[in-house]
Order: sequence, then structure tokens, then C-alpha cells
Amino acid sequence: MPYLDFLMTYSSRFIDGTLITLGQFGLAALVAIVAALVSGLMKMAPSKTVRAVAIIYIEIFRGTSLLVQLYWFYFVLPLFGFTLEKFTVGFLTVGLCYGAYGAELVRGAIQSVPRGQWEAALALNMSPAKRMQRIILPQALVAILPPWGNLMIEILKGTALVALISVTDLMFETRQVNNNTYLSAQAFGTALIIYYIFARFMVTPVMRWLERVMARKIGRT
Repeated sequence: MPYLDFLMTYSSRFIDGTLITLGQFGLAALVAIVAALVSGLMKMAPSKTVRAVAIIYIEIFRGTSLLVQLYWFYFVLPLFGFTLEKFTVGFLTVGLCYGAYGAELVRGAIQSVPRGQWEAALALNMSPAKRMQRIILPQALVAILPPWGNLMIEILKGTALVALISVTDLMFETRQVNNNTYLSAQAFGTALIIYYIFARFMVTPVMRWLERVMARKIGRT
């Protein structure tokens, strides 16, 4: 079958899967940002208990496979009385997994802020929360955004695994088309192009724009 005919025949399935993938990516990225920020700050807390909670979360999700985590949330949690819809399991698991990696980026970026900035904020008698909000975090964001762009792309690619718990994303639809037609090159080639377009022309430009915006806000060029 010519490729154009293939696209015309199965374009609706690829579009439907792409929309689900975008939803999974957006929600997973949101979960990852919140989880990374909270756990990164918790890991720097004075309380040993708070630090221990953050370390346990980070080590579990960094030290185990995302695929195993997906299966555990989807198949094992119901045995304990916690049942989540598969779409929710998908973005929640991907977000928590990559949020654990992002937590170390947050911690490293905060610690990279020059010590003089901390001391200046302390001299102004700012509370710890205001110090972090107005002085430390804006500067840390500039340092964190370049590696965070790579993490966003990893989150996008990680969403492909949600097909294994029957979330009807791009990869799920691609596999269905391949199973029905045995046109593997066309099916998986189309998926490859779509994922690349998202990573190269959506995620990367947005992250670079954010880098420029944050740099201007704190007076860096």
C-alpha cells in the first residue's frame, strides 16, 4: 500500500492516539513538576523525617522500572482497595517517576545559587518562605530549565509505555494498526515522525523560550 493511501486510511486513528498522548504528556509533566519541586525542597528540609520521606520517594521511583511501576499501580493497587482509571494511572505514574529525577535537578539548582544571595536575603530579615519565593527560586529556575527540557522530552517518550495498560494513546493505536495491516514500516514510521515533531518543534522551543524569559527576569542575557 502506498504511504499516502496508508495515511488517508488510518489518519483518524493516529490523530485520536496523538490527542491522548498530548493529554498524557501535559498531565504527566504537571505531576512531575509538582512532585519534583515538593520533594526537592523536602530533601533540603531541616527535619530528618521530612528528608527521609523525600528520599524514600526518590529512591523508589528512580530505582525501579517505569514499566513495573505502571503494572503495580494498575494491577496491584486494586488488590489493596485502590482502583484508578487507566488514563489516570498512566499520567500519574509517568509523572511521579520522572518527578523523582526532577527532584535532584531542583535540589542541585537551588544549591547552585550563590551563598551571598542567601545571606543578603537573611540580612533583609525575610522569612524562609519569602526568601525561597523571591530570591532563591527565580535564580534556581534559570539553572534548572536547560536540564529540565531534556526531562520533558523523556516524559514525552515515557508516555509510550502507557499503551501497555491499554491507554489508547499514539503507541496503542500504532500497534493496533500494525496488527491489522502488518505494515510495520508505515505504522511505526508514522509514530516516530509524530513523536519527533512533538519533541523538536513543541517541547524544545517552549523550554528555550522559558529559559530566555527567566533569564531576562533576573537580569541575565
